[in-house]
Amino acid sequence: MDDAVKAAESFRLDMELRGWSLFENALGPALVASLRSDCLAWIEKCNQMQIANGINKAGDNTGHHTLGAGDSLDHFINLNPLHPWIDDYFAGRPYILHAFNPVGGAPKASTYVHRIHRDAKTHIQAVKLKLNMLVMLDDFTVENGATQFLDGSHRLEEKPADEYFDQNHRSVTANKGGIVLFNSYLWHRGGFNRTNTHRVALTLAFSPPFLKPQLDYARMLGAAYAEKINPLTRQVLGYNALTPQSLGEWYQPEPTRLYKSNQG
Repeated sequence: MDDAVKAAESFRLDMELRGWSLFENALGPALVASLRSDCLAWIEKCNQMQIANGINKAGDNTGHHTLGAGDSLDHFINLNPLHPWIDDYFAGRPYILHAFNPVGGAPKASTYVHRIHRDAKTHIQAVKLKLNMLVMLDDFTVENGATQFLDGSHRLEEKPADEYFDQNHRSVTANKGGIVLFNSYLWHRGGFNRTNTHRVALTLAFSPPFLKPQLDYARMLGAAYAEKINPLTRQVLGYNALTPQSLGEWYQPEPTRLYKSNQG
């Protein structure tokens, strides 16, 4: 990874001033290719579920919470890429996975990701509530719809006007394999893909353990899954912050306690 020696001070300055920081060439070509293929397969599966459940008529070209198939996405989460910088963002305190969602970036298609939005609905300026990760599985260019950030807008509670965003946003362009970490308060949107091919990305979010994730990953994946992953991944997937479901689960000694005492 070219930015493996990115100083903590540089990362903190990026996050304070712009609200985002780019790590170029963070992943190797083989892993990027596997992730891209598996993300597209998951997106097709999720599209079919959306259609079957009457959410929409064609799928929105996104997937959600795509773990547990034993593919490259499971391998990726167990690598814990950029952990030192995520750990720094949360001041060394434990964090968990809040969301794990592929985005297809279909050609000439408009979905909800193209609207100006931020990924934390609650805005508490003094609290680092969430951190987003954007994994580029294709080259991100202006033409194929690179994500657009409004630098410094993580300080804005109200959504900026469309006209202001149009005039002042920055398209985050980089080669595939790059990863962006950004403050979840940052106002952003997906760019419009004017090419004839997908622009695939994997999007994640992390939060303190006391913030309820979009999906209970530890319960979904089960106890057997936890035996196959490293201790940091068990923390990230929420195995140390499980909510007891009975008094029997509540009254447990520290070694078998579901919600560990260091989770906040």
